[in-house]
Amino acid sequence: MNTLLIIQIFITLALIGVILLQRSEGGGLGMGGGNSSSSMFTARGSANLLTRVTGVLAALFMGNCLLMTVLNSQAIKNQTKIVSSTPSKQ
Repeated sequence: MNTLLIIQIFITLALIGVILLQRSEGGGLGMGGGNSSSSMFTARGSANLLTRVTGVLAALFMGNCLLMTVLNSQAIKNQTKIVSSTPSKQ
């Protein structure tokens, strides 16, 4: 479980780094004004690699989160079985 947590930290740091490397398109939330077709193929083509890396890292992040959740829930179930199966001394 600790190994998955360390992997999660590395994935998170890589995801933050890749997102910060991406070029801002300005005018956040689509408020950029005119969207000319000549600007469509300039810097966006070079950003495809970063976009794909971001998608892969996001998928790894979500998959690792789900895996840690499943493993943690199984560990909790095993702990409750052990606790309920031990005889109580009175």
